[in-house]
Amino acid sequence: MASNGSKIGCWIAIAILALMLFGSFLTNIGLTAALFSGSASSVGDAYAQDQFPSFDEVWSYGDRDGSKVVRVDLQGVIMRGRQERLFGSEPDMVESILSQIHAATFDYEVKAILLEVDSPGGGVTPSDEIYAALERFKREDEERIILVFVRDLCASGGYYASMAGDYIMAEPTAIVGSVGVIMQTLNMQGLGEKLGLSSVTIASGANKDMLNPFEPVNPLHIEMLQDLVDSMQDRFATIVTESRGLDSRELLDGRVFNVSQALENNLIDGVGYWPDAVDKLADLLDDDEVYIVRYAQPLTFFESMFGAKTPKIPDFQAVEAPRFLYLWKP
Repeated sequence: MASNGSKIGCWIAIAILALMLFGSFLTNIGLTAALFSGSASSVGDAYAQDQFPSFDEVWSYGDRDGSKVVRVDLQGVIMRGRQERLFGSEPDMVESILSQIHAATFDYEVKAILLEVDSPGGGVTPSDEIYAALERFKREDEERIILVFVRDLCASGGYYASMAGDYIMAEPTAIVGSVGVIMQTLNMQGLGEKLGLSSVTIASGANKDMLNPFEPVNPLHIEMLQDLVDSMQDRFATIVTESRGLDSRELLDGRVFNVSQALENNLIDGVGYWPDAVDKLADLLDDDEVYIVRYAQPLTFFESMFGAKTPKIPDFQAVEAPRFLYLWKP
C-alpha cells in the first residue's frame, strides 16, 4: 500500500512540475512577443498604418520589365468580422481587401489591379465599400485599369464590386449575375405556441421590435422593409446599367447567367482562362509584358510562432440577425 502511495505521489509531483514548466514556457513566449511587438510599433508610428497600409510584395507572374499589376483576391462571402481561433484570429476579409486596394492606390508604379472573383456576394455595405475603393484607385490615375477575372462565381455583391472593372473576363464554366437584394429571417410564432414559449419585449416604439420571431408578421413592417430593399436594388441596378451600358433593367431581377448568356447580354466582356486574362491585361496596358505581384502581410513574432492553423472557436449564436444582403442565396 505504501509503495502504491509513493507511486501516486511521484506522478502528482511530475504533473505539477510539467504544468509549471509549461506555464514558464508560455510566459517567456508572451514576454518575447511583447518585446518584438513593442519595438515594431515604435517604428510603425512614423505613418498612419491604416491610411497607408504596407505589404510585402511577392512576384507572382510575368516579367519585371512589364507594367506593374497587383492581383487582389475577392473570394467567399463578403462579410465583415474576424473568425476567432484558439490562438489569435483570422483577419477581417473586407478590411484585408480594402487595405490591399489602398496600398495599390498609393503606389503610383501600379498601373492595374487584377481582381480575381469567386464570390456569391454578401453584405450590402461591404460590397459597396470595395466597389468605391476600386473606383478611387482609378481616379488617382486616369490611365489605370481594372480587369476582373471570374473563376467560378461572380454573383450579387461580387458582381456589384466588379462593376468598377474596365473589362470582365470569366472562365467558361462560371456563373454570373444575381443583381438583387435579399433579406431573410425566421418566424417561430407557431412553434412557440406549441412549446409554450412567448416573447417578452420592452420596446420604445411600435416598430422597434420589427420582425420579432415570436410575434405575428406585421404587414406594415413588411411594407417598410420592402421599400428599403427596393431602394438598395435601385442603387445596384443603376450602377450595373451605367457600368455595362445596358438599355434596360429587364434582366436585373436576381437571376443568374451562364457565361454564354452573360456575354450575349453584355454582362461580361470576354471568356478565357488565366493566361488569357494576363494577355488581355498586357493588351489593355499597351505593353508587351506585365509584372504581376500579390501582397503578403508581414507576420509578427507571435503569428510566426503559431503560424499553423489552430481550431476555430465555434459561434454559438442560435439565430442570425436579419440583414440586407447582396447575396446569391438559392
